Amino acid sequence: MAFRRRNKSYPFFSQEFLIQNHADIVFSLVIFILIGLMFEATAKTAILFIQPQYNVTTLTSEVTLYHYGWKDCATILFYFFITIILHAVVQEYLLDKINRRLHLSKSKNTKFNESGQLCVFHLVSSVWSFYILITEGYVLHPSRLWENYPHAHLRFQVKFFYLTQLAYWLHALPELYFQKVRKEEIPRQLQYIGLYLLHIFAAYVLNLNRVGLVLLFLQYVSELGFHIARLFYFTDENHQKMFDIWAASFVITRMSTLTLMFLAVGFGLARCENQVLDWETGNFNTVLIRMTVLLLVCLTQSWLLWKFIRFQLRRWREFRHEQAVRKKAATKQALRPMKRDSLGHYENGVLKAENGTSPRIKKLKSS
Repeated sequence: MAFRRRNKSYPFFSQEFLIQNHADIVFSLVIFILIGLMFEATAKTAILFIQPQYNVTTLTSEVTLYHYGWKDCATILFYFFITIILHAVVQEYLLDKINRRLHLSKSKNTKFNESGQLCVFHLVSSVWSFYILITEGYVLHPSRLWENYPHAHLRFQVKFFYLTQLAYWLHALPELYFQKVRKEEIPRQLQYIGLYLLHIFAAYVLNLNRVGLVLLFLQYVSELGFHIARLFYFTDENHQKMFDIWAASFVITRMSTLTLMFLAVGFGLARCENQVLDWETGNFNTVLIRMTVLLLVCLTQSWLLWKFIRFQLRRWREFRHEQAVRKKAATKQALRPMKRDSLGHYENGVLKAENGTSPRIKKLKSS
C-alpha cells in the first residue's frame, strides 16, 4: 500500500527514506498488531492496543463503563499509528490533488495543508463531541456537568473519544518532522499542540471529562470556522468576509469557555459535599485543584485573546496603510498636469491649438 508517489528511491534507514515511507512503515506495524489477534498466545496482548481497557461491570447499569489506567498508553499508541495513516491518506488523496490545481507558493502550500488536515479533524471531532453531548443529555441538563462528581466511570464512546484525541495530538509531533515544517513555524505549532495535550489530559485524569467535552466542542467549532475561512482565502484572496465571521465566533467562544468554567468548576464543584482528595475513587475536588484548573484555563483564554487582538490590530493597520497608499496615488493622478507644447495641447490623442482648432488645418488655410 503506497501513500506517496516515488519519484526517487533513497537508501534504507536514511532520513529521506523514513520521511517518504513513514506511512507504509506505520501501516505494517498496524497489520502486525492485527495479526496478533489471530493467535491465542498473542491475542490478549494485541487486544490491549485495540480495545479500551478497565471495563467495570455494575449490577445497577446495563451499560459497560470504563475508568482509566496505565494500559491506556497501549491503546493510545495503536490509534497514534492509525492517525498517522489517516493523515497520509488525506494528504495524498485529497490535499495534494487540490494543490496541483491551485498552484500555490511553497509557504501557502504548507499553510493550506495544515488547514486542510485540521479542518477534517475539527469537523469530525466537533460532530462526534456534539453527538456525545446530545446522547448523554448534557445540553438539556447542564447541571450534569458537575453533579455526582467524581465522574470516574465513563461510557465507551466517551473514553474512546478521549483516547483518540490524545492519539491525534501526539501524532502531530512527529508530523512536524515528516512534513518538513519550517523551523520558524515549529514553535507556534508546538504551542497549540502542547496546550491541547495539557487540557485534554487534565480533563481525562482529573475526571472532568464532561466539562472537557463541552469545552472541546466549543473550541473545535471555532477552529473549524477559522480553517475553512483560510482554505477559501487560499483559493481566492477576495474571500475575506469569512474571517470576520470567525472573529465574532472566536470572541463568543472565549467568553463561553470562561463562563462555563466558572459555573461548573468555580460554583458547581464548590457546592459538592465531598471535597477531600481521594485517589482510589478519583475525587480531585479540592480548593487547590479547582483554583489551579481555573487559573490554567483563564491564562490560556487570556493569552488567546491577547494574540487575537494583536492580530486584528495588525490587520487593521495594514488595511489603513493600503487605503492611504491608494488614496495618495489617486490624488497624484488627479493633480497631474495635462501634456502641452508650443502649438497647443493634446486632446484624445490629437494635437489642438489654443482656440481648439488643429494647427495643421490653420496652416493650410493661411497658405
